[in-house]
Amino acid sequence: MPSPSLLLSRRDLDFQLYDWLDVESLTRRARYAEHSRETFDDALELSERIATRHFATHNKKNDQEEPWFDGERVHTAKEVSEALGVFAESGLLAAAVDEEFGGMGMPHTVATACFSYFHAANVGTSAYPFLTLGNARLLCAHGTREQIDTYVRPMLEGRFFGTMCLSEPQAGSSLADVTTRAERQEDGTYRLFGTKMWISGGDHELSENIVHLVLARVPGGPAGVKGLSLFIVPKYLVEPDGSLGERNDVVPAGLNHKMGYRGTTNTLLNFGEGARHRPGGEPGAVGHLVGEEHRGLAYMFHMMNGARIGVGAGAMALGYTGYLKSLAYARERPQGRPLAAGGKDATAPQVPIVEHTDVRRMLLAQKSYVEGALGLLLYCSRLVDEQRSAPAEEDRERAGLLLDVLTPIAKSWPSQWCLEANNLAIQVHGGYGYTREYDVEQHYRDNRLNPIHEGTHGIQGLDLLGRKVVQGGGAGLRALGEAVHDTLRRAEAAGGEAAELAGTLRAHWERVTAVTARLWEGGDPTVALANSSVYLEAVGHVVVAWIWLGQFLATLRADTRSDSPEQEAFLQGKRQAARYFFRAELPRTGPQFDLLAALETVTLDTDPAWL
Repeated sequence: MPSPSLLLSRRDLDFQLYDWLDVESLTRRARYAEHSRETFDDALELSERIATRHFATHNKKNDQEEPWFDGERVHTAKEVSEALGVFAESGLLAAAVDEEFGGMGMPHTVATACFSYFHAANVGTSAYPFLTLGNARLLCAHGTREQIDTYVRPMLEGRFFGTMCLSEPQAGSSLADVTTRAERQEDGTYRLFGTKMWISGGDHELSENIVHLVLARVPGGPAGVKGLSLFIVPKYLVEPDGSLGERNDVVPAGLNHKMGYRGTTNTLLNFGEGARHRPGGEPGAVGHLVGEEHRGLAYMFHMMNGARIGVGAGAMALGYTGYLKSLAYARERPQGRPLAAGGKDATAPQVPIVEHTDVRRMLLAQKSYVEGALGLLLYCSRLVDEQRSAPAEEDRERAGLLLDVLTPIAKSWPSQWCLEANNLAIQVHGGYGYTREYDVEQHYRDNRLNPIHEGTHGIQGLDLLGRKVVQGGGAGLRALGEAVHDTLRRAEAAGGEAAELAGTLRAHWERVTAVTARLWEGGDPTVALANSSVYLEAVGHVVVAWIWLGQFLATLRADTRSDSPEQEAFLQGKRQAARYFFRAELPRTGPQFDLLAALETVTLDTDPAWL
């Protein structure tokens, strides 16, 4: 039999998809009626095979031989292009896209599981199709039929790649300070002038064209984010027959060099500043308006929210592969001897380090983080499928509320705790963990970018506490509470250990609701939001405990079908990870909720001069 994958655990994916989330039931809905468990399994197997053979094989080369810019062209390793070609031919890029747009119409939950293999195998190369898919989905939702035919279909075929261009050197995450301008032209197009920073995939020769989605201001519009509009700005102009025309005035000024994701080009792009002139003599980069003027940020959130969950999925995958590699190392590496009652017996043979209690602690912590994060991301993906296919409108609306409130957690919690899993994976490897001969040091560097990608913890904390839990009169938090209480009722009905875990989680959820009310009862948003990052972390831990309780219950159902020692060990491992999270991780939230309930303002009251 082939060795188990060190990218992700297929057994865990099957358990979470089928035993816990019951994605097979989606095939009874009209939207997914053409699919079956067989098609889902085929997609998962294809993903693992391509990720293993074509992505993982150049991950180290991608890291060590970064893309480079010669002043005219950006150069990347040939293996990147080859891998992306195989990926495009597989059809996986369009797995969850509707068939009317050229996709496979697969459930988003399954597509998330499939793409996680590519995140785990080579996050640098997988970033190109990841951004392209988000770009295509935005245009499917808000673009015209002509824009979809011109740009989306080639992207789903892998001929064009896509980006998102938000940040600018002087603005960073403060999009209200974006200055790139877009001037209307008589032919209905716009000419863009400005500079965009930190643009992943911003320039390369891996595809025929690059479709930039650019936030810019039309002169005369409102100030701040309400004045932003969204534009399609292709690297090469596209003729009416679909052929490529001349180079647009989008010029890379250089590449940024990051500590991780080194295989992904990251650029500073100049629009309309390349001394090139378009047809008719007008300077500027040719752009096409998406939707209506001044609604650009609302449209861009379609891509940004998907990207936030996708960043969480990438963080999870990097944590997961690091866990599997440190587990394999711990099972094979002999060192030391077990502790006997009177001390160590120097005459006893050495044992694999997995036999040492502290190593098991680090592995169990990693397992609880990465399998909990996988559950959170797959659950969010299942909500997308509910939005798309639930028969009742109220169920679709409820899924939307849940997805809104969970999105900042799904982005930030894996980015924090799966990075900690990578940290522990290095520790399990000991001195070897710091060397480039082992993968885990690169996984840590790659994953360290994810707490910043698509909005920092601070931004996500403000979004969760300042918007998501209060909007609609608290509708999102109520929807989450109803989902938590549904799991609690099922666990209490199951009795035994499940009921004990439910009692613990019930107390923590009551703390969430009480502290949230306490933070807002004074009516001062400055005080309420002073520790929003702490709130994000504490609520995130409670949410992941809820995810673990759901998985714990699923092991009880699956236990009746356990037909092998390996399956029984897997289920026992699941339950042990849930126990660990409840006993060692969930108590972290107590002091955090205490600080929040006290309306602590020490950070708010700190004068910058004191720092």
